[in-house]
Amino acid sequence: MTIEPGLKVLHADKYIVVVDKPSGLLSVPGKGDANQDCVVSRVREMFPGCIEQPSVHRLDQDTSGLLVLALTTEAHRNLSKQFMDRLVGKRYIALLDGVLDESGGIIELKFRLDPENRPYQVYDPVNGKNGITRWRKIGIEDGRTRVEFMPHTGRTHQLRLHSSHEKGLGLPIVGDRLYGTGTGPGQLKLHASTLRFRHPASKKLMEFITAAPF
Repeated sequence: MTIEPGLKVLHADKYIVVVDKPSGLLSVPGKGDANQDCVVSRVREMFPGCIEQPSVHRLDQDTSGLLVLALTTEAHRNLSKQFMDRLVGKRYIALLDGVLDESGGIIELKFRLDPENRPYQVYDPVNGKNGITRWRKIGIEDGRTRVEFMPHTGRTHQLRLHSSHEKGLGLPIVGDRLYGTGTGPGQLKLHASTLRFRHPASKKLMEFITAAPF
């Protein structure tokens, strides 16, 4: 098991750490020794007093961008509740594989895990859980569309499915190896660009913004 050193830290105090995760790095440990290098493992090495499980939310392995982690049990409880109560503001930048004519709107689709093809998610209007995403077009770049996503819910693969499905935008995110034409890790053009929450101790409103690396 090898844990690579380093992680881009945007903020750290005795309660929380905010990092900018690179595409291709897991948020939490996976199965087997080969999948132990992740944001959580690196944070625990960088902050020795960190609790065993500091993760309060996740990004897909191929998604880059902002993550907040808790260093104490109290901070973890507070942040988890903020996410559960949908009090956390999140925005994403994505590059879609094609040209969108519309300027923006709201996508609402019910979907669920396909147990025969994990972790693939499938549209299911009967048994699926509802996912809601607001979006706006930023511009067209060489036959691709740059958009901003503002998810209201946080379902697994929500933005990737809402992008690719014909009942959503009908265009996969560039480099998506599950729902598009990506061929390997680190190719997905999806970046968690904005994260807004209240500090678990001071209750101060905190906002972090990073530029997409594409």
